[in-house]
Amino acid sequence: MKIAFITAGAAGMFCGSCMRDNTLVTALLELGHDALLIPTYTPIRTDEIDVSQGRIFYGGINVYLQDKSWLFRKAPRFVDWLLNRRALLTWASRQAVTADYGDFADLTLSMLRGTDGRQAKELAKLVDWLAADVKPDVVVLTNALLSGLVPSLAANLKVPIFITLQGDDIFLNALPAHARTQCVQQIRANDRDVAGYISTSSRYADAMAPYFGIDRAKIDTVPPGIQLRGHGGPTEPRAGPGVVGYFARICPEKGFHNLVDAFIRLRQDPDTAGVTLKASGWLGEQYRKFYDEQLLKLQRAGLLQNYHYTDSPDHASKVRFLQSVDVLTVPTDYHEPKGLYVLEAWANGVPVVQPAHGSFPELLDRVPGGLLARPGDATDLADKLKLLLADGELRAKLGRQGRAGVAEHFTAHRMAEGTVRVLEKALARPAAVS
Repeated sequence: MKIAFITAGAAGMFCGSCMRDNTLVTALLELGHDALLIPTYTPIRTDEIDVSQGRIFYGGINVYLQDKSWLFRKAPRFVDWLLNRRALLTWASRQAVTADYGDFADLTLSMLRGTDGRQAKELAKLVDWLAADVKPDVVVLTNALLSGLVPSLAANLKVPIFITLQGDDIFLNALPAHARTQCVQQIRANDRDVAGYISTSSRYADAMAPYFGIDRAKIDTVPPGIQLRGHGGPTEPRAGPGVVGYFARICPEKGFHNLVDAFIRLRQDPDTAGVTLKASGWLGEQYRKFYDEQLLKLQRAGLLQNYHYTDSPDHASKVRFLQSVDVLTVPTDYHEPKGLYVLEAWANGVPVVQPAHGSFPELLDRVPGGLLARPGDATDLADKLKLLLADGELRAKLGRQGRAGVAEHFTAHRMAEGTVRVLEKALARPAAVS
């Protein structure tokens, strides 16, 4: 099967969706499918081998300039090519990443309008290339914010078009209310030409169907998976008071502040007075003020020297970080649709404590590799962390169960096989090949 995956670069950030997309396409290639990962806006960033195509469509500079001026909407293609060079896009992404999501409200709506939007020239280039050079059997857009492409792709390629649901609401909820309403309405209108959706968890599918106003029956669930190569660590408890780890983007929605509050409570308990906190993950300039506020809380509690931030720019350093902690927690405020860091912790024998919302109950129901805490409750999070830190045998047991569970249920190959089943089901329908 020839599958074209169209993904969105995250302006130089390590993005869970980009990393999942890259892992999925890698696994599909290993299974013998002709899968292409086509980046839009900016190059993707991943800590595994990047299998995305060299050409970038909807280059971020062109998209922005075409949104602002009719001159660039009429500019010849060689101008677009000059503005679409990877080095220039990489440089521009470092500037764009500091912007607030709300700054992109008008541009997002324009993109969702497809041929009626201000980036119609970019859409035509992508459709022409797919039709002439790729000729896919099926196209998968890896987020709903790209759904403005759907009507034109469906009309010109005559193949099923799928959309992956894996976090679009995080961006949309950050938009002004009127802009969010318009964007959701446009995504709902684009649904007419969508063959189906793929969600990373059943709970997320249940939430997104009413959010977008789409038929729940059109959404299949394919759980996330990771490549196990390079993972694997000790499961025996280490001596000492214990280390709590956090591995995710450092920002409010990932709940770093919840962990800081819980850590302060932990240290106030005589039984866990020696516990340390280690964090790693992408820290953008737009979140620097938030991060500094958390450091100030630690400083006021006299605990700044017991906190350590570790940069993890590649896969090997990520694994070293995970193997250096006794329990991992990313106490998100938003309902996480994937939770790749949970799978990565398990792959290294590390148990987790996660809030009882989003995909986490589903993950922990399948794999008993940790505990659930009440969302937004720092005291309950501290209690659950204390329970694991105080019981080395329980930690080791949960770590072993996590490692075995991720190998059984959440590998990249299982994710790829599940995706293929969903796509083949659509290809078997007569309407999909008309």
